[in-house]
Amino acid sequence: MTISVPLSMHAWRKHKGNPSPVWEEIPVPGVPRSGFLVKLLASGVCHSDQALLEVEDRPHFNEKYTLGHEGCGEIIAIGEDVKDSRFRLGTRIACVAVPGCGEKSCSECSRGLDQLCPNGQHHGIGQDGFYAPYVAIDARGAVLVPEGVSSAVAAVATDAVNTAYHGIVRRAEVKKEETVFLFGLGGLGFNALQVVRYIGARVIVSDLRSEKLELAVQKGVPRENVVSVGKGIPEFVADNGLQGKIDTVLDFVGSHQTFHDAQQIVRPGGKILCVGTHHRQNEVDMKIGIRKRLSIIFTYGGLPEDLVAVLDLIAKGTIQPRVETKSLPEMPTVLKDLCAGKIQDRVALVS
Repeated sequence: MTISVPLSMHAWRKHKGNPSPVWEEIPVPGVPRSGFLVKLLASGVCHSDQALLEVEDRPHFNEKYTLGHEGCGEIIAIGEDVKDSRFRLGTRIACVAVPGCGEKSCSECSRGLDQLCPNGQHHGIGQDGFYAPYVAIDARGAVLVPEGVSSAVAAVATDAVNTAYHGIVRRAEVKKEETVFLFGLGGLGFNALQVVRYIGARVIVSDLRSEKLELAVQKGVPRENVVSVGKGIPEFVADNGLQGKIDTVLDFVGSHQTFHDAQQIVRPGGKILCVGTHHRQNEVDMKIGIRKRLSIIFTYGGLPEDLVAVLDLIAKGTIQPRVETKSLPEMPTVLKDLCAGKIQDRVALVS
């Protein structure tokens, strides 16, 4: 199998000091010894891309780098140190943005916190990512894409589904017998809803958009577990006899209001999982937190093994991400529309 690879390519890049993406011609990367050269088939667009255009002060950030942290592609060259026979030329893989270094001496990877590793690759997060035709990745960040899962969905799953799954299953440890309150049915929240329903827990949903609530009903959420638009959350909880019964709150909004309400409605000894960042700073009511002995949990990204489980659930139809497609040159417009709320769920840029 012989594949012709160009010497250069155009990519959407972040330049330090410039808050706008730059369409720039750069060399096609070489083949890493411990990984693959990948021809990208789809790259997901995320709200975080806008934040990354504005953030420049992290230690591992390069002066210039290719944006995009959600990717899916096919292997077109294999490094000489890769011995895993599952990966062959033409194999389709989903790319984990921050797979970690994997070293036993790493204080993060040794604790199962690969996505916090400062020494591994950080695709699209200060280092070259997936808004390009080609990318070089380490084998640690490659996950096989099952048959029947589109490249667009697989790309978006690396973050928009994997983050939700990791947070709910590993961090909040939601169990079937729990009652869960979910704030926000956006790009991550809608996938989170499907994860909770897969677990089998009762889920109550809230969103400011009635069409999103209707989608939740279509996914099997009983109408009595849907908070009508405009209804106060503590009032809904009181009216439905839910005081002291909400085990876990999943906050996929992260606004002052949702975080305040979360502390009010969660039961004593309950958990609040923080994912959304609508407001950068929210206030903890120390009296409530101490009196209820609450666990407030933060989460970020997911592990490669989480992504394996996620893609399997997508292949089975248990999780069905909503993804529309655009082309790579449209990235700045897509990102602007996403941040302006003009896009319902998620977008993947396809080649």
